[in-house]
Amino acid sequence: MTTSSSSSLLALLIERIQREGPISFADYMRMALYEPGYGYYVTNATRIGWEGDFYTSTDVSDLFAHCVGRQLLQMWHLLGQPERFHVLEQGAGRGHLAEGVQAWAQREEPAFAHVLSYRNADIRMGRDALSEVATSVEEIHPHVLLSNELVDAFPVHVVEVRDQHLYEVYVDIHHGRLHEVLDEPSSGELAMYLERYKVPWQTFSNGWRTEINLDALHWMELAARLLPVSSARKKLSGFLLTIDYGEKARGLYTSERRHGTLACYFQHQLTERPLQRPGEQDITAHVNFSALIDAGRQYGLRLHQFVTQREWLLQLGIRNELEAIRQRDFALIETARASDQGQVALLQWYNLRHRVAALTDMAGMGNFKVLIMKR
Repeated sequence: MTTSSSSSLLALLIERIQREGPISFADYMRMALYEPGYGYYVTNATRIGWEGDFYTSTDVSDLFAHCVGRQLLQMWHLLGQPERFHVLEQGAGRGHLAEGVQAWAQREEPAFAHVLSYRNADIRMGRDALSEVATSVEEIHPHVLLSNELVDAFPVHVVEVRDQHLYEVYVDIHHGRLHEVLDEPSSGELAMYLERYKVPWQTFSNGWRTEINLDALHWMELAARLLPVSSARKKLSGFLLTIDYGEKARGLYTSERRHGTLACYFQHQLTERPLQRPGEQDITAHVNFSALIDAGRQYGLRLHQFVTQREWLLQLGIRNELEAIRQRDFALIETARASDQGQVALLQWYNLRHRVAALTDMAGMGNFKVLIMKR
């Protein structure tokens, strides 16, 4: 995004605030990320990957997509091997995960590749875009609804405790610049949300903050509507598979986490100033997986699995595949390590091994969570 584009988005924000008064942080985040023509995710600028502002597991190693493929293969078997197996990936971005899964299936499981119908949907504006997705695929209910690092990018409300009272963070203008102000919550849902997960915020010290993702609840409702309903009692008909960073409520809303989890990414640098560079930086917050699980159950889904990405990848054989690749492609390491070709092979092997380590590192991507729900 150019500086002029960023200035134009700032002008739109200022115009709206002058017209309506201070806006909730959720409304600001929605504009900063999704405003048509200006938002971070809706411009043509490169955002994802090593050349962008952040990268995903798909960028780290093809082996991640291979594990997703094996997971989908397992789901296909559990669903009785339907003649056409429909997968819908929401928030697919550049479509690299789909390409990796399909390439793996064609090479390793041709019968599965023949029946696999993998479709991408790029969710842009939370509720509105989800409604469009529901309309566009209503004639085909996917057997699997898949997302990777999607929910963390939904707009969030930010609340703060002051003198045992819950306030909401709004965005206002001061001398032509955006700044935060506190006011009464825009909705009673915010306090109810914290009460639902037994967060004792009244006991927390002044300045304690957290994020509340109401759009995630709406997403689960629409996702459940997309999955097919089986006519036979107790027969599986579909799965929801979502991968993201976050925790269950008990680990997310603690007194020690005083400043919440809101984070901004610009050119692979972590920043803590979401009101700077509107439209130029990514803004995310950790996912409350308790809320996703509860909402899923409310709309007829059942919990199938909830594990860390590390545990999930190990279950799906990422280390076994890594060892098979070493034996197949890097024999020179053992037979001709001292040669130039052997040294090149050794460096390539180290690179691949380090990439897999990054995917499973509990201090990083390995601590992402994998939620699978079933109908």
